Amino acid sequence: MSQTETMPESPNPFAQGAAFIDGDYVPIAEARIPITDWGFLHSDVTYDVVAVWGGGFFRLADHLDRFFRGIGKLHMQSPHDREAMTEILSECVRRLGLEEAYVKMTLTRGTPPPGSRDPRDCENQFHAFAIPYVWIATREKQDLGLNLTVSGVPRISPDSVDPTVKNFHWGDMVRGLFEAYDQGGDTAVLSDGKGNITEGPGFNIFANIDGRLITPASGVLLGITRKTVIELAESLNVKVDVGTLSEAELRQADEVFISSTAGGVMPITSLDGNPVGDGGPGPLTLRLRQMYWDAHGDGKYVTRIDYR
Repeated sequence: MSQTETMPESPNPFAQGAAFIDGDYVPIAEARIPITDWGFLHSDVTYDVVAVWGGGFFRLADHLDRFFRGIGKLHMQSPHDREAMTEILSECVRRLGLEEAYVKMTLTRGTPPPGSRDPRDCENQFHAFAIPYVWIATREKQDLGLNLTVSGVPRISPDSVDPTVKNFHWGDMVRGLFEAYDQGGDTAVLSDGKGNITEGPGFNIFANIDGRLITPASGVLLGITRKTVIELAESLNVKVDVGTLSEAELRQADEVFISSTAGGVMPITSLDGNPVGDGGPGPLTLRLRQMYWDAHGDGKYVTRIDYR
């Protein structure tokens, strides 16, 4: 090889994702947790997901606040403080090498000593990973609007599993999804079994009724995207009611949209096969959708990542 020739660049081993496991960074395909970890065996775990867009975390502080609240409610302890956790998440993104990413942090109960079934004996385990950005629905699908079904599967009672603590108890959600697919829907929203709407797999829901936005208060995760939508709507002097949204009200709404870190503000244009409003994304939905993505350039929301 001549002096002017250069070796071809090695492919990035983290191109499909970078994970932090047992104090080390590994390609996502190599990430493993013990089969005896109660996070796997018992769904004894909490997690959070923060988006990276344009090279910055969106509302990272809010996601960390929620994550640590969940840790406390589950009587767990993180081996890392917020500063260390921020650096771990940033390093996962640096190794991935993308400016748009889906970043997940997880704290599992861990594995108890041999012979013990006492959760207090477990050493809690922190894991994290960054992968290319994940969409609930593509931009193209969002332009048309999603077909939502109201599932006959009731949401797990908040008296049993606290929905404000992000968790892996998705049995009801998965049943709802398959029910939606069988009916030709894109996704599903679950009720509380008493005629009131809660949330869907990975998203909160909003209904615009006579210029007033309603989003459920009970049986739902307190979504960070939901919080952003509420702030943006109030900046437009739109009244937002965080309260009860009945199934009957949802069916009479002028506009319906869902909100999630995995996609932002996403229009619903069909409900159980029937058009919502005029059957297209509504004007308030489109306005909030644009404002949401514009906010990703706002310094008050964004934590920049140093990729060097």
